[in-house]
Amino acid sequence: MQINHDTKAALDSVVDLLNAGPQDLAELRAFTERHGIITVEALRERDVAAVRSIRERFGRIFDAASTGEAARLINELVAEAGTTPQLSAHDGYDWHVHYFAPGAAVAENLAADGAMALAFLLVAGERDRLRRCNAPDCGHAFVDLSRNRSRRYCDGRTCGNRLHVAAYRARRRGAESADSGASV
Repeated sequence: MQINHDTKAALDSVVDLLNAGPQDLAELRAFTERHGIITVEALRERDVAAVRSIRERFGRIFDAASTGEAARLINELVAEAGTTPQLSAHDGYDWHVHYFAPGAAVAENLAADGAMALAFLLVAGERDRLRRCNAPDCGHAFVDLSRNRSRRYCDGRTCGNRLHVAAYRARRRGAESADSGASV
C-alpha cells in the first residue's frame, strides 16, 4: 500500500495519541512539537481534555466491530471537526491536502487529519491494517504498513522480541526437562 507523506504523518500521530496520549499541558505541547502541528497557537488546559476525548474516539475506530461502524465513527469525527480541505506545499513536499481549518484547535486538527487518514485506509479496503499489539500485556495500537500485512506487534524489538525470547526459553526448559527425565 502506498500512502503519501501527510497521510503517514497523520496515522503516526493517531497511533502516538492512542499509545501515549498527552495527560497534561506540557505533554500536549511536546506532542504537537513532535508531530509538527504548527497551526496551533496557544494551548490551554481545555485542549488537553479535548485531545483526550479525540483519543478515546480514535480508539473506538481501531476497535470497531465492522467497517460500517468504523465509517460512522470517522464520519462523526470529520463532521464535528469542521473539516476544511486546504491545498498546501511545505517542507519540500509538493502540493497536497490538509483537512483542517487554519487556526483550528489542536483537537479539531487531530480529529480532522487523523480521521481523514483513517478514512483513506477504509476506502482502500485496508481497515484490517488498523491493529492492536498481539503481546498479551500490551494492546498498543499500530498501523500495519508491511507489504504482506504480517505485523503482529507494535514494536518487534520490544513486544515481539520479548515474546520470542519467552517462547525460546520455554522450549529450552521443555527440552531440558525431557533430557533429565530420559536420563533417570
